[in-house]
Amino acid sequence: MSKKWIIAIVAAVVVVAAGFTVWYLVFRDDSPAAVSIDRATDALDQSSGKGSGKGSGSSSSSSKSSSLDGTWTVDDSIGSFSDFTSSFAGFRVQEELASIGAKTAVGRTPDVTGGISIDGTTITEASFEVDMTTLTTDSGLRDNAIRNQAIETSRFPTAIFKTTKPIDLGAIPAEGQEITVDATGDLTLHGVTKSVTIPLTAKRQGDVIAVVGSLEIPFADYSINKPSSVAVLSVEDKGVMEVQLFLTRTS
Repeated sequence: MSKKWIIAIVAAVVVVAAGFTVWYLVFRDDSPAAVSIDRATDALDQSSGKGSGKGSGSSSSSSKSSSLDGTWTVDDSIGSFSDFTSSFAGFRVQEELASIGAKTAVGRTPDVTGGISIDGTTITEASFEVDMTTLTTDSGLRDNAIRNQAIETSRFPTAIFKTTKPIDLGAIPAEGQEITVDATGDLTLHGVTKSVTIPLTAKRQGDVIAVVGSLEIPFADYSINKPSSVAVLSVEDKGVMEVQLFLTRTS
């Protein structure tokens, strides 16, 4: 093989490697994965022993009892927001960025409060509040933009969901049993309140109930205008609200 051919082959390899590096660092969509009950319970395993005793996942009277009666509230001592092993709420939306291409924009906040009340096999009520002003994404520019555009967190700092009818569990779920339920209630977002039904998946692990759910949000339903920026070529006209919650019994 001639020296010219060797140089050509080496140059081609370098070009391919450089192209892969550019794709890996710039064009690939490395957004956080969508919520799932498996990911939530894995996070709970990782955080075992952290935080207060009520959120450690250790076995105590509540895990030994078949009854779930009482009030279960969001436990912010479980996990860490830095790796999404904690409770959080947020959004996912598809966008097209200049010089980058398609990307899933994900914003999340750990500032979720509220809980559920259980009586026998019924969740009698559930109510949660989210501090929208602490939503963060992988871009400081995007974080600043959503304060005054789209969801306008500076004008509408709080999102609220409250059930409007009880949730029938059918039977008391055993520890480790995965269940799916529909939570119907009023969602207040961007100053607009709509009746919605959120599909939820839950599993009790030790003293903790892990809950995840997601719901498609058409922007027009909540008077949300798509953001405008020279860096943003296009944004879908809908997004996905997602939650991952860890609840412990407080009464």
